[in-house]
Amino acid sequence: MSKPYISNYDKYPVVPVSDSRDGCDVGWLAIARRLKACVRPGRFVVCVECYPGCFEKEIEKQLVRALEPQCVIRANECYLDERAIQSLYARDLGDDPVFAFMGKYELHEFLDERELAKQRNRLSHASGLTLVIGTGATLVAEPWDLLIYCDMARWEIQQRQRAGEVPNLGLQNCTERPQAKYKRAYFVDWRVADRLKKTLFSRIDLLLDTNQRDLPKMITGAQYLQGLKNAAHRPFRVVPFFDPGPWGGQWMKEVCDLPRDAENYAWCFDCVPEENSLLLGFGEVKVEIPSINLVFQHPRELLGEAVHARFGTEFPIRFDFLDTMDGGNLSFQVHPLTEYIQQQFGMNYTQDESYYMLDAGDGGCVFLGLKENIDANQMMADLLQAQDGAIQFDADKYVNRFPAKKHDHFLIPAGTPHCSGKNSMVLEISATPYIFTFKMWDWGRLGLDGTPRPIHLQHGFRNIQWDRTTPWVENNLINAIESVAQGPGWQEERTGLHEREFIETRRHWFTGPVQHSTNRGVNVLNLCEGRQAVVESPTGKFPPFIVHYAETFIIPAAVGDYVIRPHGPSEGQRCATIKAFVRTNP
Repeated sequence: MSKPYISNYDKYPVVPVSDSRDGCDVGWLAIARRLKACVRPGRFVVCVECYPGCFEKEIEKQLVRALEPQCVIRANECYLDERAIQSLYARDLGDDPVFAFMGKYELHEFLDERELAKQRNRLSHASGLTLVIGTGATLVAEPWDLLIYCDMARWEIQQRQRAGEVPNLGLQNCTERPQAKYKRAYFVDWRVADRLKKTLFSRIDLLLDTNQRDLPKMITGAQYLQGLKNAAHRPFRVVPFFDPGPWGGQWMKEVCDLPRDAENYAWCFDCVPEENSLLLGFGEVKVEIPSINLVFQHPRELLGEAVHARFGTEFPIRFDFLDTMDGGNLSFQVHPLTEYIQQQFGMNYTQDESYYMLDAGDGGCVFLGLKENIDANQMMADLLQAQDGAIQFDADKYVNRFPAKKHDHFLIPAGTPHCSGKNSMVLEISATPYIFTFKMWDWGRLGLDGTPRPIHLQHGFRNIQWDRTTPWVENNLINAIESVAQGPGWQEERTGLHEREFIETRRHWFTGPVQHSTNRGVNVLNLCEGRQAVVESPTGKFPPFIVHYAETFIIPAAVGDYVIRPHGPSEGQRCATIKAFVRTNP
């Protein structure tokens, strides 16, 4: 950036639950005291259900030390052998390094009925304290006397996968490539574990947070449910996470106050509830849980009736950052059409998206759509030769390159070839199936691991809409901005998205208060101009909620009416928000 920047971006936002830490135990000694107080004399079953990615052996060691059980039963001893587990989902998982068919499996399918019966028989004959632990413990132990749920944020799981510390569900594959482990977790493990988790919310006695390996935290099930309820009825932010990439830039280091010694940051997942986490605040104690739990537990309050009816317990809107400032071009890519993603991958809807420019530098641009009168067969032939290393693909021969400046909005319905160019800071507003990107050209570079990133030309060729050429793109996808309302100190503009996309976006410029309504559907916003703003309830339904520049925040449908105005250093100055919501009217 051209001058020193003092960041006020909050990397660890908290959903307040209580002013007191009463009922929260921090550290294994405090947790041990709590558990000892819970256990009754005689036969007593402590069931510890673990989300895949927890360090089960470490947790077991601490709980055995605390409780001194007479018997320990491990859920993983009930699993089928590895060959049988891999055979179970082999057809859906396939051999593609990135994509698979979305798994519909239940955890009981991973269990060997004979081993399960054996362990249940052991449990039935136990007379004292028995500890049943692991992913699937609730399928072994029921009925239990005390249920502890060990949850795990997916970003932490990915770090453990990359470090070779955790395997996939039912396997011993810690040393397998992280990309392969992530793929199996995304399409199988997490779907299986989430289906089980949904059945347990109201039955959890204690929630154990072991995201910080050396600082576990425990709260009651009632506190946990209260935290989710609080989040569903007030503005909140999920915990962002940042990742480098081969094209990554330098903008987020300054604006988001990230370590300056990192080579780059390419992505910020600023609002991807399936992957992000929530921090629940109990006094000074912060308990981390996956933010998707809120969608599972309070879908109607969070999403609204119409959005829930359409998407179920999925959060359909995704906001993330793509930083190429002083970096490189994103991969040239295309996203699948709806019917293609349904048939090939078992997803209900596709990744329609848009690029909202938070900033742009010299030469900032977006590659979008195809040029007029190109030879489609020649373009595909060139891409195939480029993949083989025979040539460098000449993107400018086939693809439109549009200059980009701050606050431009480029709409990208599925099937449109595109990528962001160097020196562009993108707020990507999209539908949630973010993994389904068909890379067609990666500019001849390697990934951070020193190997070429996977290219999916055949998928891409089947989805390119060849009629999305220069005139159509210019008329439909670039700055389709219209003023829709204004008042004292504010103006509202519609900025998209395209009619093929289910997300609507509105930008508000304001120097004073702006009245908003969720209109019974979830709203996702980003403060795209101004240092600071405050979100308030006109009826006092929630306490004032402060947001800072570039922060993405969620307004649950249950909030109803709310007001946003400049705050603190931005009072009297011009601010702007970009808001996304699901179109529900015909």
